[in-house]
Amino acid sequence: MLDRTVPPPFAKEFSFSLPTPEVFQLANGCSIVWIKGLQQQVCKIEVIMKAGKWYEPTPGLAQFTISMLEKGAADFSASQIAETFDMYGAQLELAAGPDFASASIYSLNNKLHHILPVFSALLQAPTFPQEELDLATDIFIENLKVNNEKTSYLASKYFKRNVFGNKHPYGSTLEIDDVQKVITATSLRQFFDHRCQPFEVYITGSLSQSQLDLIVEVFSGFNANKSDTSMPVIASSDERTRHVKKQGSVQASLRIGGQTLTRNHPDYFQFLLLNHLLGGYFGSRLMKNIREEKGLTYGIYSSISAHHHHSLFTIGTDVNIEKADLTTHEIRKEIERLQQDYIPAQEIEVARNHFLGALQLELSNPFAVTEKIKNIRLNQLPANYYEQLMTATIGTDGNGLNKIAQKHLAWEDFHQVSVG
Repeated sequence: MLDRTVPPPFAKEFSFSLPTPEVFQLANGCSIVWIKGLQQQVCKIEVIMKAGKWYEPTPGLAQFTISMLEKGAADFSASQIAETFDMYGAQLELAAGPDFASASIYSLNNKLHHILPVFSALLQAPTFPQEELDLATDIFIENLKVNNEKTSYLASKYFKRNVFGNKHPYGSTLEIDDVQKVITATSLRQFFDHRCQPFEVYITGSLSQSQLDLIVEVFSGFNANKSDTSMPVIASSDERTRHVKKQGSVQASLRIGGQTLTRNHPDYFQFLLLNHLLGGYFGSRLMKNIREEKGLTYGIYSSISAHHHHSLFTIGTDVNIEKADLTTHEIRKEIERLQQDYIPAQEIEVARNHFLGALQLELSNPFAVTEKIKNIRLNQLPANYYEQLMTATIGTDGNGLNKIAQKHLAWEDFHQVSVG
């Protein structure tokens, strides 16, 4: 009989094996990537388009174009589209990111034949009705007014402008005065026609052959992909330090960091672990020092936003205005400690276990598995990318992390933005 007074032996095994998807190349250049494994009779179809911020000629076009797809298409009004998806238990998600735009539909397998005609219409014949666009721009302007009163929103906005420059896709933002000038039904239509063709379609779910054939037939009817636009000139602000005064605010939002390693850099895997140890989880050094010991903030983080063309390293927190300088001093001190002092093996082990454990946990979610496969394909990474990540992380020691910190966390290269 099992003795429940004795804890089970601790077992630690790190492995990361992704399923091999089936890939169908259509004549129009679109790839269909099918990931099986769902036992439930439900599926997700995600359409990827090269229509993110990177490709927009003026800020805001990608966001508004994608969000307006559900507001009218072909002979369907916005209410008819919503009612159809509700009737058959489907869920639509639309998003425009820094590099790619996506349209996703979750559906029961046996309802696909009802859902796909409407979903296809959104992606082929959106109407961009003026009354819906007017409502969308009004809501956007009101939300932007609210956000512009938040120090955290302003700090993130100005930080990206400082790092990339306000003309760069990753640093530009749409402002209230420009909405009526830039966001028109004509400009959205032009951006849609030029950029919004399916590039890759990811299917998650166990489908019958007839259901798969139906999806292939639908996406075979789309127009061919357009060629990529040229990469914009990289420009950053000459201003390394910026403080924006916010009248009446008792809080200061801090953002510190700059451009950093992309996914294909040889030091990237070790830098991920270093970031995790510095400020990537609740037991990180920044949290222990600035939250637990000093009591300067409720939370502080460091993160790496790895975009397709460039990556951004950010340290962010909100503190009392009078404590902003002290907080910045403590952040710098923690970075210098990583560069100069011995990092205890036990501390590395805890951070590594948390980092790799969270990564492995995602394998239990089939949709998260698809995200990993999508990351590999869209960023032209090796098929064993995540196995390489685990191997590099397990093999990293304190000396290696010291060297990574010295190479890639140079304080004099950082941008510092505060709003408050």
